[in-house]
Amino acid sequence: MSAPDFSVQIFNNEYLPVGAREVNAIVTVTAGGSVASEQPAATGAAEIIIVDCSGSMANPITKLIQAREATAAAIDAIRDGVAFAVIAGNQDATPFFPANRSLTIASPATRDAAKRELRRLKANGGTAIGQWLQLARHTFETREDALRHAILLTDGRNEHESASDLDAAIAWCEGAFRCDCRGVGTDWKVEELRKISTALLGTVDIVPDPAGLAADFEAMMRESMTKQVADVALQLWTPQHAAIRFVKQVAPTVEDLTARRTQLTPQKGNYPTGAWGACESRDYHVCVDVQPGGLGQNMLAARVSLVFLTPDGPQTIDMGQGQGQIKATWTDDDALSTKISKEVAHYTGQAELAQTIQDALEARKRGDIAAAESELSRAMVLARQSGNTETADLLANVVDFDPATEVARLKSKVAEADEMALDTRSTKTVRVKK
Repeated sequence: MSAPDFSVQIFNNEYLPVGAREVNAIVTVTAGGSVASEQPAATGAAEIIIVDCSGSMANPITKLIQAREATAAAIDAIRDGVAFAVIAGNQDATPFFPANRSLTIASPATRDAAKRELRRLKANGGTAIGQWLQLARHTFETREDALRHAILLTDGRNEHESASDLDAAIAWCEGAFRCDCRGVGTDWKVEELRKISTALLGTVDIVPDPAGLAADFEAMMRESMTKQVADVALQLWTPQHAAIRFVKQVAPTVEDLTARRTQLTPQKGNYPTGAWGACESRDYHVCVDVQPGGLGQNMLAARVSLVFLTPDGPQTIDMGQGQGQIKATWTDDDALSTKISKEVAHYTGQAELAQTIQDALEARKRGDIAAAESELSRAMVLARQSGNTETADLLANVVDFDPATEVARLKSKVAEADEMALDTRSTKTVRVKK
């Protein structure tokens, strides 16, 4: 496959007061026309559905029944020619379909066969999610597909292996496939699934009612079927006496990529962005520390490139002359240096909103209600000011908010599902109005 058509836009105020050393920019990356027009080779994609079959999935039995129906809905959404498999997970991991630790090719016949087999899916045993992930990687490796994606469903906590076992499994699977995680009900741990989804460049969410599983599974699979480009990296170069302070994806969700850097040279590194679909667009906040320049001096603080990892090796994507440059100029003109880029200001607020919610939930867990309510008050103000109505609605499920005083008070009874929904979805952002 030839290199896709990507574009990069840089939004920042390059003017800094004399002595300043921090340069902030929002980098908008968009996958363009050639990605939309080219279908990937059918043999280039593989899907695995990992279904929790521990004993708790039978309590009540509707969870297991709905999990079967959701898996069937996801299988129906798989495009002909894509490889797929189903894994059953409890304290072990079992290749459920096909039963030989391999993948089968999607067709009307194989989809029907897989759905017939789902009737045999039973619930028993415990939960060892690391085992499930390891079998998924082994199964993916039976083929050489570039686009690898898994859906993982659980209703419980990872109680039948150690935390270090799960961490080791996640580390081994990092970079091998993407994984979207879903927790059904309220007996699972958000931090466990978030750890998996973050490392494997997927999503995490709660499905409070098992009846919602089928629609969610189908939507995830259909979204995965739009992915046409695998393993794109954001490559950042800085000059000497400059260094990257942080890199965060800020839209459509907040994800800190700083620690994910692959060092190429002392001044150049790659940050993973995962798979891309047709006409997809994401925003990244890049912060650079530079050596302060003299009055009127200008410099290239960083250069942004994209790298497309092809079967024949890494390929830098041509974005045209002068694209992807983050600049800095030192001035004594306050009118220039105090003007904040609206894009940087907006996403700084969105990142603060996500962190404020996490701080509030942590305070509530340790019983510090005053601190929790203070953070939730700030979160509601940020959500309303930025137009993030989805997060504001989630907050409204757990607090009573007085717009006049901008004070939030925890509701007398907070449903656990509402608190978990706020936790899992707190990183979703709204894009700045261009």
